[in-house]
Amino acid sequence: MPVIIALLGIIATAAIWYWRMKAAGQAAQDLAGVAQDVMSAARRFGFRRRYNEHPVESLQDGDVAIAGAALAFLELSALPTAEQQDALLISLQRHLGYDRAGAEEAVILGRWLINESKGADPGLKRLTKRVWKLKGAEGFAPLMQVVKDIAAASRDGTLSPRQRDALDDMARQFRVS
Repeated sequence: MPVIIALLGIIATAAIWYWRMKAAGQAAQDLAGVAQDVMSAARRFGFRRRYNEHPVESLQDGDVAIAGAALAFLELSALPTAEQQDALLISLQRHLGYDRAGAEEAVILGRWLINESKGADPGLKRLTKRVWKLKGAEGFAPLMQVVKDIAAASRDGTLSPRQRDALDDMARQFRVS
């Protein structure tokens, strides 16, 4: 009887380790898929990372900077819902002229830039500054149109205190009173 119990224990341990290794392999595949998505989005927009420079500063497409800034603005309130993410994609299509795939890739690259900036708040500041450098004052209108669409899709239609502060910072950045 003790031999049977020991064999069952060994089989159970082997099964648990097998499932854990299988899950780890799936996680590695998912991570590789995310990295592939970022790389293909970067290729689409001609993004080339320069050494000794923050990735946001390497960005040469102002519309991608707008997409990233809008995503960072969206994330300032709370975890975005599927409806808010769809509103962001639709707004990028309407105001920046992207197709659905282009808008999704701009958001993927924007998400990576936000992560490289260590969060939504510093990412928004860096990306807004980059929009200013790349597009000048005319970058303010499309950015605000996208932000307005995001705000309209919020849970209760109001802005969080962090989003209100971010709007003030953006207005100062673009020298709008």
